[in-house]
Amino acid sequence: MTSQLKKRSIIYGVGVIVYVCAIMATMYYTMSDRVKFIWFLIAYLIIGYDVFKNLCERFMQKRFLTEYTLMTLATVGAFGIGRYIEGVLVILLFELGVIFESYATDSAKRSIEEMIDIRPPYATRKMIYGGEMTVDPADLRQNDLIVIKPGERIPVDGIIRKGSSMIDTKAVTGESVPRKAVAGDHIYSGCINLSGVLEAKVTKEYSDSTVSKIMEMVEEAQNKKSDSETFVSKFSRIYTPVMFVFALLVMIYPPLTFSYGNWDTWIYRGLIFLIAACPSGLVISIPIAFLGGLASAARQGIVIKGANYLEDLSKADTFVFDKTGTLTEGVFTVQEVHPVGMDARELLRLAAHVESYSNHPIAHSLLQAYEGAIDKRFVYSVKEVPGYGISAVYEGEKIYVGNYRMMTRYGVEADEIITAGTVVYVSIGKRYAGYILISDVVKEDARWTLKYLKEKCHGVLVMLTGDTEAAGMDVAQELDMDYAYTELMPADKMEQLEDFLIVQDDMERLVCVGDGVNDAPILARADVGIAMGALGSAAAIEAADIVLMKDELWKIVDAIRIARETLRVVNQNITFAMIIKFMILLLAVVGYFGMWEAIIAEVGVVFAAVLNAVWVVKYKA
Repeated sequence: MTSQLKKRSIIYGVGVIVYVCAIMATMYYTMSDRVKFIWFLIAYLIIGYDVFKNLCERFMQKRFLTEYTLMTLATVGAFGIGRYIEGVLVILLFELGVIFESYATDSAKRSIEEMIDIRPPYATRKMIYGGEMTVDPADLRQNDLIVIKPGERIPVDGIIRKGSSMIDTKAVTGESVPRKAVAGDHIYSGCINLSGVLEAKVTKEYSDSTVSKIMEMVEEAQNKKSDSETFVSKFSRIYTPVMFVFALLVMIYPPLTFSYGNWDTWIYRGLIFLIAACPSGLVISIPIAFLGGLASAARQGIVIKGANYLEDLSKADTFVFDKTGTLTEGVFTVQEVHPVGMDARELLRLAAHVESYSNHPIAHSLLQAYEGAIDKRFVYSVKEVPGYGISAVYEGEKIYVGNYRMMTRYGVEADEIITAGTVVYVSIGKRYAGYILISDVVKEDARWTLKYLKEKCHGVLVMLTGDTEAAGMDVAQELDMDYAYTELMPADKMEQLEDFLIVQDDMERLVCVGDGVNDAPILARADVGIAMGALGSAAAIEAADIVLMKDELWKIVDAIRIARETLRVVNQNITFAMIIKFMILLLAVVGYFGMWEAIIAEVGVVFAAVLNAVWVVKYKA
């Protein structure tokens, strides 16, 4: 509980005690009307402290007719006609509902923060001249050396230089099984070092690290309004003055016409009408439901940057996917080896040694497929040619490893291979030695996820990829995509996305899913951008509206289910609040509802909305 909420609750409690004492005193002692008025006025001012504070804030913003205005006018009016007990009771019940809503909101926010508040409390920096110093993670700079001991949370993103350990990544990725980390591996802030002592070099300052970015998203999410919240705010601005005019008519018209001279009765009913007309239940019911949806998503490893994206996601009907790393694993494996004039292992040995100095995923796949020992002493004059491949002198011979363009560039005669996957050509000097076929693997959950989107969301499935036509169409056909566009540059992807956005109407939304730097522009342009994995490209995470904490495609389905459940609860809250509101207004005018009954009904709407929102928080997709 925040200190502000504690203070508010204490003031309210003191006011309730004064109110109860005032009632008991009037029951057991004879008092003048003046003394009663003063006693109940003290209770009224204490209990209504927060109401009056909010009223002043609204006035400063030049918002004169709000629910606080209606409540204040109604209760002051009750004092004016001598109904002190009812006047204080109305403000007491109203403030009780607001405090209850604040408690629920605070609880939901803490639920989100506890789920992903993975900020490290300190860092241990290794000093240049020996020794260690405990510092604030924000004081660390790139290339600083840090020491992470068993049980400590990793303070910033880095690369392990010494040591090995098991790392608990659950707080960041949702993965419950710890993973092994050794020298050369990347480690991410927010994860916990479980076993060995690690020495790591800082690669990102705290403000740019994984944990900081995630927490920024959470804080921003609570400040963004959904379309429904905006609708309710606009509705209240029109609704409140209209209800105020109706209340005046209830007070004035009957005593001047069919109930001539009966001013006390109709002023009292007009005051009840003002209380019943307060839109607080409606105003409160919407944001708390969306906050519940955000909390539910956070519990399940999905960070949603704003309530408005929940609403957009529930309307999604077009889903645009990147291929590599999104629909596929993004891990290349050797599928086929086709040597010329040598055996397959010899071709792999040549390619693996030449690629041994490269960090490219293709190089890793060749080394993994070879499985033999790499002796770099015989590899020199390594030259990487961007967009072509790599060359080196190995065992005294010039070896070229790359794409077909590289063979053409260096005058090597070879047939161009058209097939799904990446073809790596190898030559010894100008003598063609064969080719190796490397391809990505479709994610296990991709088929089920896309089938759900097509059948349950009536979605149009689109793939935009920079990969070759053969590789891209192979994946598109396997996953039954509706449209597939290949060999695209980032600008081409944006152009294709714009074409789909043009045909969207107001009730449709386009969702884009990606993970790389080149996906950032289309993630930002889409109605809803979803980044795959908090450990992916920082640019993609920054541009996206939703971040899946782990690279699991089926989490998109969870996000949609949570969004739909949240909207269902929002609509329930709006409908329930409106029905109860008009019933109370009608009963108040005909005299069947008193002041305290009207406010209890209003508080009941708030309680129902809060309980409904609690269901969303606990909803398991």
